[in-house]
Order: sequence, then structure tokens, then C-alpha cells
Amino acid sequence: MNDKLTMFQNRLLKVYKHISKLARRQSISCYRIYDKDLPEFPLIIDVYADKIYVAEYRAKHNLTEEEHELWLNESLNIISRVTTIPDEKIYVKERKRKTDRTDQYQKTAAENDFFVVEESGLKFKINLTDYLDTGLFLDHRITRQMVKEQCNGKQVLNLFAYTGSFSVYAAAGNAANVTTVDLSKTYLQWAEDNFKLNDFITAHHLNDKRNLPDETSQVRTFEMTNNRKAIFIHADVKQYLKTVQPNSFDLVIMDPPTFSNSKRMKDFLDIQQDHVELINDVLYALSPNGILYFSTNYTKFVLDSANIKATQIKDITKATTPFDFEGKLKRWCFKIEK
Repeated sequence: MNDKLTMFQNRLLKVYKHISKLARRQSISCYRIYDKDLPEFPLIIDVYADKIYVAEYRAKHNLTEEEHELWLNESLNIISRVTTIPDEKIYVKERKRKTDRTDQYQKTAAENDFFVVEESGLKFKINLTDYLDTGLFLDHRITRQMVKEQCNGKQVLNLFAYTGSFSVYAAAGNAANVTTVDLSKTYLQWAEDNFKLNDFITAHHLNDKRNLPDETSQVRTFEMTNNRKAIFIHADVKQYLKTVQPNSFDLVIMDPPTFSNSKRMKDFLDIQQDHVELINDVLYALSPNGILYFSTNYTKFVLDSANIKATQIKDITKATTPFDFEGKLKRWCFKIEK
């Protein structure tokens, strides 16, 4: 083994020993163990129960295809040795730096290889083969728990909801109703599946004739226990917010993509440019003293607080950073009160 591989192995051994011990102590089965710690190994390595997800960030490495393949195989062998997880349970994806305004989550394969993990006693469907993202953003573990603890009896809205993990936590926290909005039918179905996995809803949905932004929008409403409802809305969030009446929600989660120019949107989304309008539209929809949890992965993001019509804005990025993301987290999180 050459010096660089030995260095990678030593680094991985050290961090894995430390982080896996903390994860076991907190009964956490999905966590990050390595995040481009060494420039020569631009990898992100996440544990999902008994599986490993490796994302390789393509860098200018001056290697031929054969040399690169050899390097990657040796790196994977080290990962398998250190974690004692066999090769066949290690999944690898290559991620390229985005240069255009692409959609947030793109399909990369069609293997339909789903499995279930648990987080805080809740179940989630994970897919490590078909998409760049896995179905559960590990860096929001603490934020999800905060939402669960604050939504008892409240009307909760989850915008740009992806696979609905925040919605599942809200349902577990006994929210009065949970509304989940996303532009992707695939991810809304995934969110529904996560609700069914946790026995929050049955297979039958109710008729729901609500005012929606346009003819392409759709709504599916399900009964939960204690006369609560789970509502899944397929719509462009920017357009949907324009249809929401004041005082409709008590707690809102909004985690938008940095850019989106999906064909299904009337307009493209640029989070730096659009966040004031989005946040003010949410504040209009919130009840008095309502709370918005707003987050973004845009590293150069600057919150224009002067133009946001809020009573209080608190940067909770540090407070919502899990132990396995300390010093590595490239996202912002704010608690915004009406």
C-alpha cells in the first residue's frame, strides 16, 4: 500500500472509531464518517445501518481511467476493511460539481433497490442506487427532532418536502394535520410510503377539492388517528404559497433547492434571489406566533433579514449540526417567528 492509501486508512480508522462509538451511544444507525477530509480522497462516506454509501466528488486528479479505477478500488477495499462491511454492501456514486441551474434530485439508474432504516424509532425508505440523494438527509437529524417536539396539536406544512421525513416526524409528534408539498410525484409517493411504513395512514385516500395553483397540481388526503389528516400536494411551491390563506399553519419547514428550473415550474427558482418572497409568503400563511424552519445548502447564502417581515430571526445552524457533521456542514438553518 502506498503512503497516500496508508494515510487514508489511518484517517478513516480514527474517525470511524470515534463517530461509530458516538452513534452507538445515541442509537443512531445512519451517520457520516468521512467528508473529503483529505484532498487526495475527495469522498463522502455515510453509513446506512449495515450498508455504506460512498459519493466520489470528481476532482482533477491527473489519473488515467485505469489508474483512477485502481485508486477507487483500493479506497473501497480500505473502507470495507475499516468498517467490516463487505464490498457487496458498499454503494458508489460519482457526483459532479453543478455548473448550471439543474433540478435538485435527478434519477441516475432504475434498480428500485429500496430498504428501510430507522431513525428515532421512525422508519424511512432508502435507495442508494437510483438517485444522487438517498431519501434521508442525515444533516437534519436534530432539526427533525426539534420539529417533532414542537408540533403537538399544530397545523404543519412541509415545503420542498422531498421524501417527507420532516412530515413523518411531525405526524409522530402528534401534529393536528400535516401537509406535504413537492413538485416531484416520485418523491411525494416516497413520502406517502414513509407514512405507510410508520402506520400513520392507510392505503385509502379521501376526496379533497381544495383551491390549487393550477390544473397540473394534485392533492391526496389521508385519515390519520384521532381525526388528523395527512395531505400530499403535488405543486410548484412558489405558486402554491400564493393560494394559501392567512393563519393556515402554525409550523412550516422549508428546505428549498439552491436552483431549480424544472419544466413543471412557471418560473425558475434561485434561492438567493427568491428567499425574501418565499419567506414572506410563508409568514403570511402562518398563524400569529407561528414558526418557520428555513434551511438552504447554498454556501454563499446571505439572509436579507431587513426585508423579511418577521418578529424574530435566529440562526440555528450550529444548534442543528449533528456530531458527525461538526466542522463540515455546508448548510444554513434559521428559526423565523411571526
